[in-house]
Amino acid sequence: MQERRSTFSLLIPLMLALALGTGLVIGYFSGGQRNFSAVALFDHRATPSEKIGQVIDLIERDYVDSVQKDRLTDEVIQDLLQRLDPHSYYLSTEDLRAAVEPLEGSFEGIGVEFTIQRDTIVVIAPVEGGPSAALGVLAGDRIISANGKNLAGVGVTNEDVMANLRGESGSSVKIGLLRNGKRNPFEVVVKRGKVPINSVAVALMTDKETGYIKVVRFAKTTTEEFAAAAEKLLGQGMKRLVLDLRGNGGGYLDAAIHMADEFLPKDATIVYTEGRNHPRQTDRATSMGVLEKIPLAVLIDEGSASASEIVAGAIQDNDRGTIVGRRTFGKGLVQEHRDLPDSSAVRLTTARYYTPSGRSIQKPYGEGIAYEDDYAGRIEHGELLSADSIKVDSAQTFTTKSGRTVFGGGGIVPDVFVPADTTEGSGYLSELVFTGTLNQFAFDYSDRKRQVLEAMGSPTAFRTAFTINEALLGELVAYATNQGIALRPNDYQRSKRVIAQRLKSAIARNIWGNEGYYPIALEADSLFAIAVERIGQ
Repeated sequence: MQERRSTFSLLIPLMLALALGTGLVIGYFSGGQRNFSAVALFDHRATPSEKIGQVIDLIERDYVDSVQKDRLTDEVIQDLLQRLDPHSYYLSTEDLRAAVEPLEGSFEGIGVEFTIQRDTIVVIAPVEGGPSAALGVLAGDRIISANGKNLAGVGVTNEDVMANLRGESGSSVKIGLLRNGKRNPFEVVVKRGKVPINSVAVALMTDKETGYIKVVRFAKTTTEEFAAAAEKLLGQGMKRLVLDLRGNGGGYLDAAIHMADEFLPKDATIVYTEGRNHPRQTDRATSMGVLEKIPLAVLIDEGSASASEIVAGAIQDNDRGTIVGRRTFGKGLVQEHRDLPDSSAVRLTTARYYTPSGRSIQKPYGEGIAYEDDYAGRIEHGELLSADSIKVDSAQTFTTKSGRTVFGGGGIVPDVFVPADTTEGSGYLSELVFTGTLNQFAFDYSDRKRQVLEAMGSPTAFRTAFTINEALLGELVAYATNQGIALRPNDYQRSKRVIAQRLKSAIARNIWGNEGYYPIALEADSLFAIAVERIGQ
């Protein structure tokens, strides 16, 4: 009897499990038409794309918690595209507007360059030709309200500024201003309009013969801006040019082709594209270039990508100029933009860019490759400090127009490698810069001395007459200490010259913008100095 009772005891859990399982199955098949119809939602003749829609419909209808179908769909599309390559992606309506605006060459707003300092919007400069400049808004003005909404001391963000100051052209916004020298705030009504977004940050002569042009993006207006900059410098006696594409992440292909065309002779290959369903298409130079005879150096670094690499590759493969700096990013996939009915968009890779010699610009990607960690990998491998550490594919050899050997493997390797400058770097300098302490001190000083500095008359006069003395450096050190950045005497002495140069250029930018900043910044720019030495070689 005891043995039978033990056997029965062992069977109880199994019987309960079977009963529960049977109950679940019976509940599924007999518990109501609702469950059965969910299965019937699926059309077994559906295509793979229709299947995705059926699953999303099922989730919306029967998932245990409520879901946002539109958001879920966006995430599915984005994940799908990102599985193809790093540069195919989906843009929601809001993302599309933010992505396209800088490349359109203008936006609609009140037209000021601003910074947020101590929770307050401060005008760096009214944009020339913009609505605020026409009304007399000045550098240093504090924007404290918009249409009665307080914008000071309330944790204001860049997004708050955009939401309150940008708007449709022709619409108006009443902004409250606080100005140094005026005891009380005042209001002005600004009619929003088109505000230019410049591609050419600066175009200037660094000596009697050397021109310098800094291009920060390739947008709809880049061709016109660059042509105007070139004509301006030629009119000032330019005999040679340094074109700075460092940190330029690219933009429109046409803008890159037109820029390269300015330097290359008729029929020279600029770039070609080719893909599985896109036959080879070659872009060649015309006879319209105004800089075909000007000795040229192009500055590049790990932040130069896409359109920047097209220009640098065309110059290098045609032996038209000297490429100076460090290996470029390596973005050589062509995306076609397709608008969707709800004003979102898809950018799908359809081809690859190739330089005139046949090099693919795109660096490797795919399973097992930490594509997003490429920059950290370059640091780890020592590529930013030594030309010998640059990763090239020696199996992919190509020749330039004159027969020089260049390598594939992704990105454009410079003709003249210049390592990242670490000789005067230090932990103290890094803290001053990356915490924003140096820029904050420069802003406060500029704001306090604005009238005195503006009385110098021009960036050139400031550059010549103004010096960063020991007393001013002492003020910076004391300010940094109050901000929690302890002085490191050895670091300070090592980086003292760079600290002074950065402080002076930052002060100049707060008063005269890029026209004040770049001439001073270039004085300590090792890439620029080497480029000037090597132009024409």
